Amino acid sequence: MDQVHGVLIPIATERPGEKPEVSRNIIVMGVVSFFTDVASEMIYPLLPIFLTATLGAPMTVVGLMEGLAASALNALKVVSGWLSDRYQKRKVIVLVGYSISALAKLVIAMSTGYQTAMFGKFLDRTGKGTRTSPRDALIADSTDEHMRGRAFGLHRAIDNAGAILGPLLAIYLLFSLHIDMRAIFYIAFIPALIGVVCLALFVQDIRAKPASQKVFHFKFADLSPSFKVFLTISIIFALGNSADAFMILKARDMGMSIEFILLLYAMLNLTHSAVSFPAGIIADKIGPKKVLLVGFLIFALAYLLFGTVTALFSLWLLFPLFGIYRGLTEGVAVAYVSNMVKDEHTATAIGFYQTMTGFAVLLASLIAGILWESVGPMAPFLFGGTMAIIASIVFIVLEKKINHISLFATTQP
Repeated sequence: MDQVHGVLIPIATERPGEKPEVSRNIIVMGVVSFFTDVASEMIYPLLPIFLTATLGAPMTVVGLMEGLAASALNALKVVSGWLSDRYQKRKVIVLVGYSISALAKLVIAMSTGYQTAMFGKFLDRTGKGTRTSPRDALIADSTDEHMRGRAFGLHRAIDNAGAILGPLLAIYLLFSLHIDMRAIFYIAFIPALIGVVCLALFVQDIRAKPASQKVFHFKFADLSPSFKVFLTISIIFALGNSADAFMILKARDMGMSIEFILLLYAMLNLTHSAVSFPAGIIADKIGPKKVLLVGFLIFALAYLLFGTVTALFSLWLLFPLFGIYRGLTEGVAVAYVSNMVKDEHTATAIGFYQTMTGFAVLLASLIAGILWESVGPMAPFLFGGTMAIIASIVFIVLEKKINHISLFATTQP
């Protein structure tokens, strides 16, 4: 038994024909993500401030940067997913992705203008886009279908433990040791490199289909109708889900100090991590749709409040509330997608889902930047909250249709 956040996790010995509840691959990939998130979250909450205050980037450029970075992230998810399904070589693609993200930390650290910093962020998202779909498919490959909610939830919980430590470490370096932001960006390369080494040494590929199977092919038409309905709902939701940079800049605009912004971001990640694994277990028991719908509604509440509150103390509630939304939806959505498609299409379907919703997030970030400058800091959040409510209503209306489609599909020969 292993223990994560006080919960005992059975790491069962694999019996013939049965996968363990939580395989070693999932634990190791969680550790890899932990170190990577320590590195990324040391940088991420500081980067918008570094861009605007140190390098002089305007808010429209911040929105553009987030959008371009998201473009790289999203375009590569479906490509890397397809490649890993086609060649059944997930680990090497995941390794390349983590390596690119590690090198991106050095590029950001060496930047002297916001253009170079934007390129570093673009490179970091390129690495994330390369690794995400094959990594999630490898998690699915390593877990039986009825256990995937908890598998993805556990991975996200370990992952986000690093996202908690990263901002706290940045606070210590910045305010206790008085190390400047640029030096912190250099230091962030070290945990990123540790993650790459752990992945290279300890993660194993698992073949998702027999080697004798015919040549891999994929068409959008091959995906189930229930997947297409859920994808549509997710895109509507994502159109209001702008980058976290806007929450950070909103806190700064309200007068929050940098050290408290970092602490807020650590609290967001703490609730994200604490909720992820229980959310996965609950999704396995009652179904993912209910869990996802609750997550959508919590997002709507958090964003509407972000757009209307003026008291600083309210941020200590809103950042953790947003973390609860993340914990309820991030791993559960990927597990849900993996269960709606054939095993040989897992990485491609996850990549397609993440690419389409990611391009919607790209548009959301561009809209948020425009709304911020043309209307005011409250506008991106009111828009995002409204889109989340619309997506939730569509989800409720179409839930029965999804159930009907799924039931119909299972009865087909």
